[in-house]
Amino acid sequence: MNPGELQTIEAQRQDVLGQLNAAESALRVCLHAHSFDHIARAHLERARAHICEAHIAINEGKAIRTVRQLVDVLTRVRRVVADVQRRKNQRI
Repeated sequence: MNPGELQTIEAQRQDVLGQLNAAESALRVCLHAHSFDHIARAHLERARAHICEAHIAINEGKAIRTVRQLVDVLTRVRRVVADVQRRKNQRI
């Protein structure tokens, strides 16, 4: 590739990273709103996780989880949190 092509690719990468940062910021604001139910909140949290994973893939060029792997991890975390809450509530 010539230097012009490399600059174009880098400019596109920076643009995408900027868009991902803006999207993550917007999701963070939404997560602090109290007007959403637990289902909407779960979607917002999952969207944020996907954005973070995309950011790593684009910015760092590291091997990342597939979408399926990420969803599986998030599902396991949700189950563990639910189990802890359930046990906590049973003790009360």
